[in-house]
Amino acid sequence: MLSFLELIGTIGGAVLGLPGIVGLALGMATRKWILAAAMGAVVGLVGPLMFGGAHATYVTVSEFVVSGVVGVLAGLLGCAIRHKGATV
Repeated sequence: MLSFLELIGTIGGAVLGLPGIVGLALGMATRKWILAAAMGAVVGLVGPLMFGGAHATYVTVSEFVVSGVVGVLAGLLGCAIRHKGATV
């Protein structure tokens, strides 16, 4: 179980890292909500595997969950930016 500070650090690292930035960019590439969420989730789950250490078992389940949720939310936010920008 993560402590509160470790949880906040994990969320901040995911938002400022690969799942947040690339998830937002991929979400802005499409106008379909489901596709944006799916692409964000894929980036969110691949990110910890790529940068989680020398072996996949070094990454905890909570890091996968936080990274996946951040990826989905970033993808949806990117899609919302695309929708709002298209109406201006």
